[in-house]
Amino acid sequence: MEAKSWAPRRRLFPPGIVLLARISLLSCLVTCSKAKVYSRCELVRVFQDFGLDGYRGYKLADWVCLAYFTSGFNTGAVDHEADGSTNNGIFQINSRKWCKTLASGTSKKCHVHCSDLLNPNLKDTVVCAMKIVQEPQGLGYWEAWRRHCQGKDLSDWVDGCDF
Repeated sequence: MEAKSWAPRRRLFPPGIVLLARISLLSCLVTCSKAKVYSRCELVRVFQDFGLDGYRGYKLADWVCLAYFTSGFNTGAVDHEADGSTNNGIFQINSRKWCKTLASGTSKKCHVHCSDLLNPNLKDTVVCAMKIVQEPQGLGYWEAWRRHCQGKDLSDWVDGCDF
């Protein structure tokens, strides 16, 4: 009978990295399964109900245009940046400054977890976006709004919607 070696196995990844990867995958599966892609008019009504029309001088059409060009109206949209941060939800709110990730552990300006910004009810997302718009650049914080919406006739974004 041969003796088995009881030497510890060499691991490819440290246990902490494996755990973090599993938690990230699990949180993505949980939040991504609840994602919703809104229709244009449905989103107009939701934004109206949250009081975004006229907030800080921006019309509903500005917000709808922003949501389209950042996420395609998809609440579950997540984009990974080269610096390790993520852009989250229908407005693609960045984790560097605004929302807390599992890895960061520190509170950010919106005081929410980034996964909360993927919720289809949009409450946390809208509240966070309202905080961002209070910054000096307003909706100009988003490059997508500056490039596709700012200074343009946006009436088509709300035309034909009952609100």
